[in-house]
Amino acid sequence: MRDFALLARFDRPIGSWLLFWPCAWSVALAGGMPREIYLILLFGIGAVAMRGAGCVYNDIIDRDLDARVERTRGRPIAAGRVSLKAAWACLVLLCLVGLIVLVQLHALAQIVALASLALVAAYPFMKRITWWPQAWLGLVFTWGALVGWPAVTGGFDWPMLALYAAAFFWVMGYDTIYALQDVEDDAIAGVRSSARRLGARARQGIGLFFALCTLLLGAALWLRRPDPLVIAGLLPVAGHFGWQVATLEPASTANALDRFRSNRFAGLLIFLACWAVGSAR
Repeated sequence: MRDFALLARFDRPIGSWLLFWPCAWSVALAGGMPREIYLILLFGIGAVAMRGAGCVYNDIIDRDLDARVERTRGRPIAAGRVSLKAAWACLVLLCLVGLIVLVQLHALAQIVALASLALVAAYPFMKRITWWPQAWLGLVFTWGALVGWPAVTGGFDWPMLALYAAAFFWVMGYDTIYALQDVEDDAIAGVRSSARRLGARARQGIGLFFALCTLLLGAALWLRRPDPLVIAGLLPVAGHFGWQVATLEPASTANALDRFRSNRFAGLLIFLACWAVGSAR
């Protein structure tokens, strides 16, 4: 059981938080808080299950690459502790949990959620064919922003699209930080990443991604409520992004991992801003 928990990364909840937050932002900005707290709980369960499913699928596809990278060679499939057949069974079980969550949502939200499956299936292959797999992850890991809004309102609106775009650049920023841990091993294994592509300009690139995220968050809040005061709600997260960039040490694995993990708190700050604006009368 321990190996299956490791396979689904239940020991590392940061990924579930990062998948959950765009869903929660969208629910909050659409005016669903606190009335739709049930939706927040559903998205929390779904984030844990589907992040776990994504990790299992990724490890199945990447088992050969994982065995050649120091940080990942101990993963259950790469190390031979979990068979492919057992891994596929685990994947199906986690997807069934996600399906239970899915059927609780508005019909339009269900359709939008299902539309992400092709992007999810293609993600593990991106590091083999593009220098920007983080961009593909940005499309996938932020999809909840497109699901949360129709789950509350039953339709679409411009603030939702701006929020999705903001979340995309948030992922570009934090996942480039994450990729800094594997630059040397990735070069040996032939794995591509934004961290390798940016090289010595990684800090500047991450700063640009976070700046674009902040600007688009401002646009999303403004479209929801055109009041100069709403921008003040982004000052805490802008300060947090600035801290990440200013204190980032690209050559330090421990530093990069700490800055990456700090984005669960950045997600909370954005959620509070969305809640304040979405619930304003």
